[in-house]
Amino acid sequence: MVTSIESHTADELHQPILQPNPPPPSEPPSAAAAYQPTSELEKVLSSTHLPLFKRLRLASWIELRLLFRLAGPAVMVYLINNSMSVSTRIFSGHLGNLELAAASLGNQGIQLFAYGLMVLSWVVVYKIGAGLIGASLVLSLSWWIIVGAQFIYILVSHKCKATWTGFRMEAFSGLWEFVKLSSASAVMLCLETWYMQILVLVAGLLPDPELALDALSVCLAINGLLFMVSVGFNAAASVRVGNELGAGNPKSAAFSVLVVNLVSFVIAVIEAMVVLSLRNVISYAFTSGETVADAVSELCPFLAVTLILNGVQPVLSGVAVGCGWQAFVAYVNVGCYYFVGLPIGCVLGFKFGLGAKGIWSGMIGGTVMQTSILIWTTYRTDWNKEVEKAKNRLKKWDVINEPLLKDSADADQEADLNGASQ
Repeated sequence: MVTSIESHTADELHQPILQPNPPPPSEPPSAAAAYQPTSELEKVLSSTHLPLFKRLRLASWIELRLLFRLAGPAVMVYLINNSMSVSTRIFSGHLGNLELAAASLGNQGIQLFAYGLMVLSWVVVYKIGAGLIGASLVLSLSWWIIVGAQFIYILVSHKCKATWTGFRMEAFSGLWEFVKLSSASAVMLCLETWYMQILVLVAGLLPDPELALDALSVCLAINGLLFMVSVGFNAAASVRVGNELGAGNPKSAAFSVLVVNLVSFVIAVIEAMVVLSLRNVISYAFTSGETVADAVSELCPFLAVTLILNGVQPVLSGVAVGCGWQAFVAYVNVGCYYFVGLPIGCVLGFKFGLGAKGIWSGMIGGTVMQTSILIWTTYRTDWNKEVEKAKNRLKKWDVINEPLLKDSADADQEADLNGASQ
């Protein structure tokens, strides 16, 4: 009896967790049924014939190819956009320390998400002499240029014809579900972003606020620039996890989460090491003041810890978006950032007289707590259940997808015919 049980258990251990279940031939194929576990990555991970090491090696190579095809362009775009925004602070900082502090408050508050054009900023600030106001106006103008260019690209690009066929009434179907999901995403991201901005505003209440704001501005500018690398991996994680769940590939989804977090973490550690090695000179890109340089040097260890945390936290947020956990993460952000991190930072900064270092310590505490919760939640995730949830969501869109997919196919066919005729 024991031998038969052990034999049966051993057989089960050598079977793939997920077996393809093709739909019955009598039923018409649906959008959900079209997403079956047929990906190359899922086949490798489910294989019982390959040795474990070879299976991991092949799976890693497949995932890294997919990951960097998504993350590479996203990282470059985010870095370029953010570096343009940072240029506004750089030009303002070389006008003077007071202007750097003012630019920091402006960027963190009113001009939170705007992008600047570097050359135009230089002309407006120095040649025209518009100073800080000119830098802010250029920052806003660049926003509209980017938005307009993206809209025109969507209208005229052949690559977008399969994903957007124009305005139609079907777009309003299921709008409430979309509003709920997108609202949760907006709240989740805003709570994270506002957390940083509120800390900068709080630093303006410290003794010698100009120095505190200058030091925080430089460190947060560097953090924001390098944070864009993690944001690129955040976008890649959202796409990869969402695609694999929709395709019915739980092992691929889980493996993608592991790989993208590992890659982003390694890059973040390298960034932290570079920042620490340049801690005594890194502020001179923003201002020539030695006092500010000393203050930035003292904050750089805190900045390095933040960079390492940012190697994991944004990626886990991307996983949350891919799984549809935005509302849960929003609650986590409220608790960790505003009920833990912000109060601790204020107590350390004002009550214990630690200043900017105390405020940043509170920020790190909130981020550590949030990251720990997300790691535990991701670790405890049943990816087979997430696949079922994704299939159920797809079923709701079957009726809507059919005419939209038909129009997309017609648009592709028409474009091919036009291309052939030319």
